[in-house]
Amino acid sequence: MSQSVFLTGATGFVGNAVMLRLMLDGASVKASVRSGSDLSEDGVHTVGFESFEQTEWRQHLTGVDAVIHCASRVHVMNDTETDPLAAFRKVNVDGTLHLARQAAEAGVRRFIFISSIKVNGEGTQLGKPYTADSRPDPRDPYGVSKMEAEQGLRELASQAAMEVVIIRPVLIYGPGVKANFLNMMRWLDKGIPLPFGSIHNSRSLVALDNLVDLIITTLAHPQAANQTFLVSDGEDLSTTQLLRRMAMSLGTSARLLPVPAWVLTTVANTLGKRSLSQRLCGSLTVDIGKTRSLLQWAPPVAVDNALDATAKHFMEHEKR
Repeated sequence: MSQSVFLTGATGFVGNAVMLRLMLDGASVKASVRSGSDLSEDGVHTVGFESFEQTEWRQHLTGVDAVIHCASRVHVMNDTETDPLAAFRKVNVDGTLHLARQAAEAGVRRFIFISSIKVNGEGTQLGKPYTADSRPDPRDPYGVSKMEAEQGLRELASQAAMEVVIIRPVLIYGPGVKANFLNMMRWLDKGIPLPFGSIHNSRSLVALDNLVDLIITTLAHPQAANQTFLVSDGEDLSTTQLLRRMAMSLGTSARLLPVPAWVLTTVANTLGKRSLSQRLCGSLTVDIGKTRSLLQWAPPVAVDNALDATAKHFMEHEKR
């Protein structure tokens, strides 16, 4: 690969993995990092910034073939912002479009935007997955901000020569994963009994390596221009199945109690944890048929192999 790529979010979970893959493939990489961030990779030119939506990017985008925009204000639990939607819009909409406009003016050929399945919504019925053409139905400020960024990028692409690619991942896991997935591994590793032995939902997940592979594929694929893609591992799991298979990767047995899903949902809703019960007991699946057919792409890493890699990293670096 001889492309010049400008990457945002290079210190993040997804962005750092993309950076390493780009370097492995021989790309010339410029990476934006917040001032004070620790990113020192040989061969990577870093661009420091204070405020993403106010930074002058043009000088760093000259001669760049493509932008991969991973940086965002991420979905957070218990947001303390008085106006969460305004906070998300400032970074995810204003910041994204500020960068994209300057990229178009600098002659960048393609802008790849890492969006979120939350643009589609919070859940699906069994057997009725989201598709790339499903009507957007975001339910929280984060999802709304990502949808608005997508809309702005499509409008920009209709007026400029720069092509836009939008990728909406489902839940991402892999070596170094944090938040709820990390907590799940800790619970399993410690043998804590969990009330999830009778959950018959269906969830799409995507391994970090599979997402990165799709991102790299869309860098130059002619059919990716101005398209929206959903991405997953291509194998959906129930919460119960995920816990059991993750436990196997950790070399232990999942201690799962067969509590009915309706009981868990009732208790969670009573405690004001409706969104948590949706993630644990509800379904959210995606159809990646368009991604497969248009790009001739398939997830290169199988679920169990990805879980093994995630577990190995946990045992070596995160276990406590």
